Amino acid sequence: MTEQSSVITELTELERLYGTVARPSIAKVTDHIHPAYRPFIDASPFVALATSGPDGLDVSPRGDPAGFIDIEDDRTLLLPDRRGNNRIDSLRNILYDNRVALLFLVPGIGETLRVNGTAAISTDPALLERFAVNSQLPKTVLRIAVDTVFFQCSRAILRAGLWDVTTQIPRQSLPSTGSILRQIAEIDGEAYDKALPERLKNSLY
Repeated sequence: MTEQSSVITELTELERLYGTVARPSIAKVTDHIHPAYRPFIDASPFVALATSGPDGLDVSPRGDPAGFIDIEDDRTLLLPDRRGNNRIDSLRNILYDNRVALLFLVPGIGETLRVNGTAAISTDPALLERFAVNSQLPKTVLRIAVDTVFFQCSRAILRAGLWDVTTQIPRQSLPSTGSILRQIAEIDGEAYDKALPERLKNSLY
């Protein structure tokens, strides 16, 4: 078998390889935030936000204390945009293509929650005020209209050992952010690393 002949190009081939979808995998999908799914959103301090733009796809990490994404109603989520590096990749993409996907993680829990929908970028003063932290307002809030919601089983988290503290590695075992910048962009990495802890502490909000 050549490499080219082993590449799947037809949906029928894919479906034949993987077989029938289990009924619970379909039954768990809702078009709104079902009461059974609300606790996952309320308990999540971290979500990965996926967007699509003219330059391709992007996934951005978003985090805050648990419950930072507000459930306005059973078809609407509100996500504040906290301080960052001002690349605004996700926001640029949303202006081009407003479809978004969210993956909610809850520390210690194997199941994740997936939400697909469309987003609008709001600067409504009352909305920004709702998400103030230490008197600091987010510059924008994403209003996400929910299309589909469903949970993902725990296999990936279990295989990764993500919440197993025995699998955690020391930070110094990987390149520091400063050393990466020094190697890639000839930035003074030592100075960057030295200033980073204080800069992070003072710029969370």
